[in-house]
Amino acid sequence: MTTMTTTTNTTVLEAKDVTMRFGGLTAVRSVGLTVNSGEIVGLIGPNGAGKTTFFNCLTGLYVPTEGTVAYKGTVLPPKPHLVTSAGIARTFQNIRLFANMTVLENVLVGRHTRTKEGLWSALLRGPGFKKAEAASHERAMELLEFIGLAHKADHLARNLPYGEQRKLEIARALASEPGLLLLDEPTAGMNPQETRATEELVFAIRDQGIAVLVIEHDMRFIFNLCDRVAVLVQGEKLVEGTSDVVQADERVVAAYLGTPFEGAPGDEEVAEVEAAEAAQETPSAKAAPSTDTRTEDDQ
Repeated sequence: MTTMTTTTNTTVLEAKDVTMRFGGLTAVRSVGLTVNSGEIVGLIGPNGAGKTTFFNCLTGLYVPTEGTVAYKGTVLPPKPHLVTSAGIARTFQNIRLFANMTVLENVLVGRHTRTKEGLWSALLRGPGFKKAEAASHERAMELLEFIGLAHKADHLARNLPYGEQRKLEIARALASEPGLLLLDEPTAGMNPQETRATEELVFAIRDQGIAVLVIEHDMRFIFNLCDRVAVLVQGEKLVEGTSDVVQADERVVAAYLGTPFEGAPGDEEVAEVEAAEAAQETPSAKAAPSTDTRTEDDQ
């Protein structure tokens, strides 16, 4: 399927020379990437390439050792909730829903960054709070209708099939009204029908004016979906371009097949990066606290 390219010159995300070191190991080295309004951009690479580490630098979970991340021209603070408030939302490779909340309640949680009512208004449940509550409920139902889950609004999230849980996580991210949505392996574990539905959903999100950056291992999904694709290998950007350009690059083919090429990392280096990413997944919450992440991890 050919994507409808509606790119403009408006830069939504600009990452400059982002470097992330864990001790003596450099997991991401001087990576630059831009995402423009109306674009779907893919980020691919073999295991240990630093994709998730780079994502975490973009969303405030990690504080980059070097470099900057800017959203619509403003450098972002390294705090996940402030990044969300600025206009960037994300999903995770491992689903992080509130399992014992309903589908509707999960989406309402995502609305909290756009709700202006304070503590006293909530406690007193005055007219301002009730109006905001009604508006949030209406918007949450609109999002559930958009992803096709309005009829399951009262179901517990844990009772949804896997593919629908993935959709719900996207709806919760959209509830924060982002200008940029980051998707971390949105089709992981899906069957072909679910993958196709996710592809159509991402196109629909883009058509609503939301730029998208996606990590994915399913190459067919990425190349069908994206206007541009960037390839990370051993934490460095190897190539960036259209799907045709990337697929024709011999270094990309070699990286995925494990065939050595000049400057390619060895198996030991790749294993070190994978281990560093895994080790930092939990400690990162201490470096850059996130109330949402801690709460979800406790589920």
